[in-house]
Amino acid sequence: MPVKVSVIVPVYNPGTYIEDCISSLLRQSLPLDEYEMIFVDDGSTDGTPARLDALAAENPRVRVIHQENSGWSGKPRNVGVAASQGEYVMFVDNDDHLGDEALERMYDYGVANSADVVIGKMAGKGRGVPVELFRRNHPHATVQNAPLIDSLTPHKMFRRAFLDAIGLRFPEGRRRLEDHVFVTEAFLRADNVSVLSDYVCYYHVKRDDASNAGFQRFDPVGYFKNLREALDVVERYTRPGALRDRLYRRWLRVEMVERMRGRRLLAAPEGYRKELFEEIRDVVVERFGPGVAAGLPLTQQTIAALIAADRFDDVVAFAEWEASVALHAEPGAVRWENGTLKIDLSAEYRVGGQPMTFPAGRSGAAPAGPPKDVAEAIGRVGADTVAQFGKATADLMLRERASSAQYFQPVEVTREIVPVEGGEQVRLVLRATATVDPGTAADGTAPDGGLWDGLVRVRLGGWTKEGRLGPVPRKGRAAASAGVVAGRVVLPYWTDRGHLALDIDRASKRLGLSALPLEDVTVSGDRLRAPLPLYVPDGTEALLRLTGPAPTDVPATLSPDGSGAWLEAVLPVDALKGAAQQLALCLAPTTGEPRFLALPVAVRTGAGGVQVVRPAGPGSVRRLTRRVRRVLGRVRAKAAALIRARRTR
Repeated sequence: MPVKVSVIVPVYNPGTYIEDCISSLLRQSLPLDEYEMIFVDDGSTDGTPARLDALAAENPRVRVIHQENSGWSGKPRNVGVAASQGEYVMFVDNDDHLGDEALERMYDYGVANSADVVIGKMAGKGRGVPVELFRRNHPHATVQNAPLIDSLTPHKMFRRAFLDAIGLRFPEGRRRLEDHVFVTEAFLRADNVSVLSDYVCYYHVKRDDASNAGFQRFDPVGYFKNLREALDVVERYTRPGALRDRLYRRWLRVEMVERMRGRRLLAAPEGYRKELFEEIRDVVVERFGPGVAAGLPLTQQTIAALIAADRFDDVVAFAEWEASVALHAEPGAVRWENGTLKIDLSAEYRVGGQPMTFPAGRSGAAPAGPPKDVAEAIGRVGADTVAQFGKATADLMLRERASSAQYFQPVEVTREIVPVEGGEQVRLVLRATATVDPGTAADGTAPDGGLWDGLVRVRLGGWTKEGRLGPVPRKGRAAASAGVVAGRVVLPYWTDRGHLALDIDRASKRLGLSALPLEDVTVSGDRLRAPLPLYVPDGTEALLRLTGPAPTDVPATLSPDGSGAWLEAVLPVDALKGAAQQLALCLAPTTGEPRFLALPVAVRTGAGGVQVVRPAGPGSVRRLTRRVRRVLGRVRAKAAALIRARRTR
């Protein structure tokens, strides 16, 4: 078979972290004879070379190339491209891994859209990844119509013929930002870039020891020298004007302004802060015209202006103020409605733990030039934020705790302006209702089983902040009951810290089935009926099991009744002869391996027909054991008393 995809993995001393990478490549849904794995060992000194050689000996689709250490990832990736045979090449780092269907989905999507570059949705485990880029699929994306420039890591699929036609390879040697140079040119010269957002293809993983190359402190002089090379690419393939300014803005915002903001700046040693500032100032003054910073929100514009004016102390003071700005997201009602979970919430920014207030009636364009001091800077930002009230947004995302895959949920938002201090100041409170559909919550598909956290993402003025939904005070931690919807068992619950989370297809005790009162379960003839504390749409299918010596499964239905549901099933009376058989219930029999949950009732046949009784389970045995021990204790006590009485006679 022709090779569809060549996966190229530069390797340097990954230790055990490479195992997840290897496993994910071997699990790919793309047939094994349609892709190849090329590991380029860049002079590793741990046990990785031997591990890779053993892997290649077992699998003909694995190739290992050993070379002396080159200092960075550029040369290993180029060596991998030269050795590749695939129609597309996919770059994967040795401490990251892929979704099981990543290669197949990305390849098919690329071919269907004649893409030179395919970007698969990313998830960050302890690492930041682009969010806005993956709101939807974008089969025909360009730097003009999509935020491609937000994603400059090389972990994408590139058509090999495209790379050869334009002679594109990574800069080599001991350097930084080689991926920015490579990916930026690819974006600017590609006929088409396709963004696949409905499946998490790539998982960026932060090592427990934070030893990933991207987390190491860098030399500012060398770093910004390499950054200028990425700017050179933009200059080479664009004309002066709005597009070039917009692309430049990415580096000003991400690599410069963001490094001079809030806690990120304050966490750096003082001497290093100053060194960073000086290198950033040089790039800002040398390379960026007024149109670059002008497109930023005013908060970032303010920092950029202070940098250009060489006002380091004011940059630090502004960072100290910004570090006190935080998102507060408060949950409201959580309820089931028309087969979906509705989550009410309110969100606003706080400063120093108190609601953030803004000057009433003050809005509009800020004065030209840098502010004269930090107080004026804060005032300008406040007035500009008031002007942006109408554009403020709030989103609810679900993030899987194990993988960090995250998905936006539909949300309706209203903006409430609250007067304070006699009307001289105002607060902006965003009130929202999110709708979680268990059948489509993962970009149109049902989410995987596991634990999912609710995160709120708010964009207001110059800030985009996200945080957990909550906390809720311990006394107010009532959540909606579990729901059985679209083949998923979804339990909303509050974590120990009071944040909202969803347990999908894992909960057992928290579902409340073990509290079913014996007297509420009835059998009329052969028809069993029992109330359960569950939300269900009408006609939900279930499966009831009689857990006798030969377990018997019978169809069951769950029907809504007020705040709960009725379980109904026809019992096989002939199978109930003999000892009582405990009942177990499978709430989602049509998805995956059936998962049965024990009910605290059993059934047996008697003189009057089918009877409902307590099961003789481990709890019954424990109760009997305790009763026997008490009786034996009393017997021993009486015997000891008799012996003592005889001795005293």
